[in-house]
Amino acid sequence: MTIKDDQTYIDKTLNGDANAFAYLIEKYKVMVLSLAMKMLKNKEEAEEIAQDTFIKAYKALQKFNGESKFSTWLYKIAYRNCLDSLKKITKNYNTETIDEVNSNKIQETSNVLESIERKERSEVMKKCMHKLPEEERSILWFFYFDELSLNEITEVTGLSTANVKVKLHRARKRLLSIVKRNVEPELIKHYGRK
Repeated sequence: MTIKDDQTYIDKTLNGDANAFAYLIEKYKVMVLSLAMKMLKNKEEAEEIAQDTFIKAYKALQKFNGESKFSTWLYKIAYRNCLDSLKKITKNYNTETIDEVNSNKIQETSNVLESIERKERSEVMKKCMHKLPEEERSILWFFYFDELSLNEITEVTGLSTANVKVKLHRARKRLLSIVKRNVEPELIKHYGRK
């Protein structure tokens, strides 16, 4: 389905056809729920946020002006809902400091990751990603996993393009530092190296 198809269903909804909005919910429910799960790490909470996102989108549908894709507009609502929910939860995220990163350390970390099985790498990366501050983790997810463009990330987060680029760069460096600290001890433990 295309952007034009979305606009057709948006127009039908605005003209009183509630079933048309059900089509949009069905089309985007996995995307919204996936974002909420990544950010909140709690299924019940994520489902509640997803439901709230569609309610807010329905109520604000007349404000959608078509300057961006409907999916981006909806993503922005979901993202804001998740941030509001996270503010209510008083969890302390581990904010690792950024070590100096040079090409030797990057190569060293790359070599370490090459020695871990693919499935193990995936689990290690997920654990390391969760050690990032929420905003940095979200920006990395948007860019690499959800494949949003910088412009789409800018629209979703409300940050400037320059700020998104800076945060993306910092998040990569911080993630590299976290991976290095967490992977090497695991390899030593697993393979008995010193």
